[in-house]
Amino acid sequence: MAALAVAGVASAQSSVTLFGVVDASISGYSSTSRDQNNGFTYDAQGRLAGYNPFYVNRGSVKASRRELANGAYNSSRLGFRGTEDLGGGLAASFWLEAPIKNDDGSEGVATFARRSTVSLSGGFGEIRLGRDYTATFWNDTVFDPFGTNGVGTNLISTASNSFGAFNGVAASNKTFTDQFPNIALPTNVGGSNYARSSNTIGYFLPPNLGGFYGQLQYAFGEKTKYSPGTATPSALNNSRQGRYVGGRFGYANGPLDVAVAYGSSTVGDAFYAGLTSKVNTFNLGASYDFGPVKLFGEFSKAKNKLDSENRRVTFSNVNSNSVDLTGYLLGVTVPVGAGLIRASYSSIKVDYNEPFALNRADPKANKLAIGYVHNLSKRTALYGTIARVSNKNGSALTVGGPSFVTADGFTPKTSTGYDFGLRHAF
Repeated sequence: MAALAVAGVASAQSSVTLFGVVDASISGYSSTSRDQNNGFTYDAQGRLAGYNPFYVNRGSVKASRRELANGAYNSSRLGFRGTEDLGGGLAASFWLEAPIKNDDGSEGVATFARRSTVSLSGGFGEIRLGRDYTATFWNDTVFDPFGTNGVGTNLISTASNSFGAFNGVAASNKTFTDQFPNIALPTNVGGSNYARSSNTIGYFLPPNLGGFYGQLQYAFGEKTKYSPGTATPSALNNSRQGRYVGGRFGYANGPLDVAVAYGSSTVGDAFYAGLTSKVNTFNLGASYDFGPVKLFGEFSKAKNKLDSENRRVTFSNVNSNSVDLTGYLLGVTVPVGAGLIRASYSSIKVDYNEPFALNRADPKANKLAIGYVHNLSKRTALYGTIARVSNKNGSALTVGGPSFVTADGFTPKTSTGYDFGLRHAF
């Protein structure tokens, strides 16, 4: 009886929850490239190099695919979370969340790559350890009517995902997929600090601050240091890559929610050259719910910058030591009975910060997305989304699916796509 009594007290003070989302959609993607040479040829800086008056334009080429996809409305996942009341206002908790691919079953609870944290919370706030969303990602997804899922994902998120990738990781992944095309790569936990970061220490403000909220976050790069430094291996990206530091602060009260975030991710390094590549991101987002309509907006600016510890190093072999990615998003949701209309417009521009004599046109892209969600219950919904991306000056962003054909002088132009699916949460 005493043992049962103890167990009863423990169960009253602790809770464990199994949760998840299963989302499946019929999705289609189409990426169209066009021959825009018209007999003109250009050098590497985009300057006119020659003209062929007998050139015959080859029109356009399209790459398209239709598939059964997952996570087009909410990302499919399976998770476990729990809390223990420690008394005195303290609580310990954990959160383990795994991505799942319910369309083909190729990924399940093999990694808790979406989130894997343990926390201690109280009146002081929360200290959280493990793999978690980065402070700078939250504004991209919270203030996107499509929540950075499916073909409706805003261009700030689409562009930032590759802009902030660790040096050398994308190339190694491509080599793997080229050699083993029938083996799916698991969710990459070490290729970027854009959406999530591993090995983090986070602090979150307590929720009783009159609407003010915020967090600070640091992620260890977990690279080995050598003493003396001359013992350091000569391989690239083995000294500082992976480190992240960021913060986000906001105010939410009634219909208003506004937040600002800044973060710095170390994406590459060359120890003996004294070079470090960082992506520094600033973004500001807001939403306001008028009742019949809810408006969203975001501004974002990221800089991929190469820093040198050696003042004698010059960048004569490159046009600039920094590249800027600037974007904005405008969105709206309109509740209609049991449904919700969603729409957004997003735009990005890349600036290579080149000297005027070498200055080429800035790659640009804009995107329009519209969709509808019909809630069958609190946990089950039908949805549909269509989207279109227009690229200019060499930008090659897509709504998803196949990449643009760029061989033989074809230029990426438009990408269109759709998602029609079913989401069930538990």
